[in-house]
Amino acid sequence: MSWHNFRMWPGTTTLPDSMLFRFTSALPLVTLGLLLAGPARAQQGPVISDSLSLDGTVRSVLDANPAVTTLEEELNAATSRVTQTRGGFLPQVTGTATYTRLDPVVKLQLAPDAPAFQLAPNNNYDVHLTAQYGLLDFGKREATYNLAESRRLTAADQIAVARRDLAYAASQAYYNILFVRESLKVQDAQITSLQAHANEMRKRVEAGVSTGFDVTTTQVRITQAQNSRIDLVNQLLNQQVALARLRHRPEAAEAPVRGTFAYQPQSVNLEEALARGLANRPEVKLARDAEQTANLNLKLIERSNMPLLGVGAQVGGKNGYQPNLDRFRPNTVGVVQLSVPIYDGNKNKNQRVEAAATIRGAQARIQDTEEQIRADVRQAANNLNAATQRYDNSLQQISQATDALSRAQGRYRYGVGSNLDVLDAETQLLQARLARLQAIYNYTLGQYQLKRATGEMTW
Repeated sequence: MSWHNFRMWPGTTTLPDSMLFRFTSALPLVTLGLLLAGPARAQQGPVISDSLSLDGTVRSVLDANPAVTTLEEELNAATSRVTQTRGGFLPQVTGTATYTRLDPVVKLQLAPDAPAFQLAPNNNYDVHLTAQYGLLDFGKREATYNLAESRRLTAADQIAVARRDLAYAASQAYYNILFVRESLKVQDAQITSLQAHANEMRKRVEAGVSTGFDVTTTQVRITQAQNSRIDLVNQLLNQQVALARLRHRPEAAEAPVRGTFAYQPQSVNLEEALARGLANRPEVKLARDAEQTANLNLKLIERSNMPLLGVGAQVGGKNGYQPNLDRFRPNTVGVVQLSVPIYDGNKNKNQRVEAAATIRGAQARIQDTEEQIRADVRQAANNLNAATQRYDNSLQQISQATDALSRAQGRYRYGVGSNLDVLDAETQLLQARLARLQAIYNYTLGQYQLKRATGEMTW
């Protein structure tokens, strides 16, 4: 069994030859709070120029990513729309100044010797202020405001989801780098051990107790181990490029990641985790936001066909009054208006049908989301349990492989064993050590998977 047969998660497909390590659990995202508060966490500290801790990596990604900025601007726009709807509760005041030139104007000649009587001036001036206010709209303005506020809340929840997704991507790249670094250490240890074994083979050949075949087979194993190391180095470079891309620093050829890679188990209460997931997951909030928005939209549609009672007043001055048409005089106007919709071609009726269908769809999405959350929590708990078992097995495997290697080396020294037995034992020990690293990696990201499934988000 070679390095390429190790998996990134129990039950998933094996890694491809390109050695691209990808966490293939059912839940690809994790909250930033998990990254900052998880029990299996790396050393933390401020973002500094020469190294990045886990929280520093996450913060550098969140601060640099334009997707978050885009959603924040959408939230600002939604907030502005809420403010705009508040204007419907206030009077609307406008000022108008008008000049009109009339040619010709109507003139009446009442008597042959009397001057002509002009009905309107040639030059007309009108300056006034107009105030309008809706006294009664049967809840239309309130429904408009509530709908805008619901959409603003949805925009805010979308930011939380986006930040969580980016946080998980950052943490995954961070732990991938640590994982490959530790794997390189294991691979280097095997190469060193094989080289020492090859040197011993050469001495035995010189002493006439072994053949050149033993040296050749050992060199073949060394070459294979070196090829695996090349793959690991390439994988490390690719992970560093991926992290630099997330941080929007493509010029950073090497990500200055620092941290520990240790197994730190935790107990899991499945029932409590299920309850937290249903209460805290942002996906549930978004689904409920959609239902609330659909209900508020229906209320607005229902009220859009209601009567509207409004008042208006106008104060200003104009010319054109008899007997002196050119004299500018003050004037006032008062208006009370009742507007009653009568027939709109069934537009409002069809809008209600559409809104009701949208509500039913939103309710179905809530149910589907809750079922998915339950599945996510159970899968995360199962994955943690599997990773725990694999870690325990890897420790036993390391102990057994170490003992087998010691025995194989002893048998070979005394001439009762073959060189292939030693090389096979070396390979088994390598696989056991890599299996331990794999189990730690799986368990670490599994903890984040569980916390993501339960909706823990704190940053």
